[in-house]
Amino acid sequence: MPTRKKPKEIMNRKEAAAYINYAPNTLATWACKKRYDLKYFKIGRAVRYHRSDLDKFLEDRLIR
Repeated sequence: MPTRKKPKEIMNRKEAAAYINYAPNTLATWACKKRYDLKYFKIGRAVRYHRSDLDKFLEDRLIR
């Protein structure tokens, strides 16, 4: 039986986009235009996301 990898706590933009099922360029556009309050941080030029922030982003968009 195949095992699923647990998502990392800190992800790069490509990994974060795959985690929330969007394209990496979409996340880049949102960050540039400040469209959503999706928190990220930079280490030099590298953009990183906390998994907990991505989970909160998804949770805030659930239709109840």
